Amino acid sequence: MIAAATRAARWLARLLAGTALCVAAGGASAQIDTLKVMIGANPGGGFDQTGRTLGAAMVASGVARNATYENKGGAGGTIGLAQFVNTDKGNPSALIVTGAVMVGAIETNKPPVTLRNATPIARLFAETMILVVPAASPIQSLKDLLDRFKANPGAVSWGGGSRGSVDHIMVGLIAKEIGVDPTRINYVPFAGGGEAKAAILGGHVTVGVAGVSEFAADVEAGRMRALGISSSFKLRNFSTFKEQGVNVEIYNWRGVYGAPGITPEQQKTLIDAVVKATEHPSWKEALRKNDWGPFLLTGDDFGRFVAAESARLGGILREIGVAK
Repeated sequence: MIAAATRAARWLARLLAGTALCVAAGGASAQIDTLKVMIGANPGGGFDQTGRTLGAAMVASGVARNATYENKGGAGGTIGLAQFVNTDKGNPSALIVTGAVMVGAIETNKPPVTLRNATPIARLFAETMILVVPAASPIQSLKDLLDRFKANPGAVSWGGGSRGSVDHIMVGLIAKEIGVDPTRINYVPFAGGGEAKAAILGGHVTVGVAGVSEFAADVEAGRMRALGISSSFKLRNFSTFKEQGVNVEIYNWRGVYGAPGITPEQQKTLIDAVVKATEHPSWKEALRKNDWGPFLLTGDDFGRFVAAESARLGGILREIGVAK
């Protein structure tokens, strides 16, 4: 798994060219009394996992004494982002979880508050995506699913993250690859991974889309069936899309931003604290357990990466008819 995660990070670094890996300089970080983590999604999904795992690692590594968490789901995390920007201005102990999902939602919905209103801290990891169906589904394979999709696109409902998310983008790329008009996709967005999981297990959507870590335990427990993953390499025993004749490869990434209005010194303190947390055994174990590929990039370099991602994902979203 570690080798696979490393290959994912290398592939992403090549794909998302123009950004150099950098790690904040070492040294002692100032102690954060109470870390405040805004999670722009309801409990149970990838944003929630990321925020709580990072907060725990920051406490365990000694850079924060305590951590508190607030879930504010909706609109790909942009509702939580607006609250974070408006209520935590100048707070040097506040972080918000972000990622490709939020970047896609910003490009799709054009909200008044964007990541340009916050302070870049660190990109953390990258993750492979997965397609699943409930164990009782008559769909046994990716071919079964895509045959149904080609025959009647609207009859296949895809449950995933917000409209414009990486989940949504992946479905659009699959549609294009097999010759289905992406505007005919029946995509059902959810504000959190827990809600999406309940809908999938309850048979309320045909197929679920998420990061591997969100559904792997359900697949291994026999509650869901994996149809394929989005990487160019195998993870666990999951078959890739490419192995099954579908030439789609895509990854998700997550990171954290700080509040607007903090000083450069306060930004550096947060960067150093987050970097130290990523060196803690509890964080490294979370990477291994969840098949998250380390993808660390900090500060203004991370901000430039996000700007490039906004252009890249925005272009894909316009191409598949989701964004204008």
